[in-house]
Amino acid sequence: MSRARFEELVSDALDLVPREFARAMDNVVVLVEEYNEEAPSILGLYHGIALTERTSSYGGVLPDRISIYRQPILEICETEDDVVEEVAVTVVHEIAHHFGIDDHRLHELGWG
Repeated sequence: MSRARFEELVSDALDLVPREFARAMDNVVVLVEEYNEEAPSILGLYHGIALTERTSSYGGVLPDRISIYRQPILEICETEDDVVEEVAVTVVHEIAHHFGIDDHRLHELGWG
């Protein structure tokens, strides 16, 4: 799958985020990267300070980043439909971290 098509799928997944959550996202950018050099098999990663951990002294910082890793997702998927589903799950999972939801709770909710 081309990078352009993969980026389109990430954009489509972001469009699925309910409007009230999308509006609540603050100082965060979603990026497509090929893979994480430190952990090449992970599918996504949230880099930043979750909204629930920000204090009144939060300010003047670069945006948090949500990285969606193209190669690991493509490696575990057999079809384009699988990629669509995995991208959506990964995007939701990382956005949840932005809102302060940890991996344990995400697994309980079925977004692990």
